Amino acid sequence: MQKILIIDDSPVARKILKSCFPKDEQREFFEEGDGTTGLQRFENIHPDITITDLTMPGMGGMEVLERIKTNHPEAIVIVSSADIQPVTRERVISLGAYAFLKKPPSKEIVAKLFADLTQYQRQK
Repeated sequence: MQKILIIDDSPVARKILKSCFPKDEQREFFEEGDGTTGLQRFENIHPDITITDLTMPGMGGMEVLERIKTNHPEAIVIVSSADIQPVTRERVISLGAYAFLKKPPSKEIVAKLFADLTQYQRQK
């Protein structure tokens, strides 16, 4: 079963994101509302995929991404944000994010992202 950790301060955003996943595969979702508890949960469960919001109170998604990739360079982290400025997208990719997911996500975009991710994982 695939473990997916969603770190986002908005319960609504977490719910919307979970609803975008195809229902045909077995997934176990874990949710945290801020970067600090999200990092703790990451260390406890070692998810297959982590999706983090960029803008959160306290520790934001940029710092979450940096810390995860520093300690676990193989981790797959997707950054989700409504901030679609090219400089922001370039920064998260340069820090090692697998992808940048624009909010609000759509089922089609999430399905394509995970199809690409499955292909990527098979090639490794």
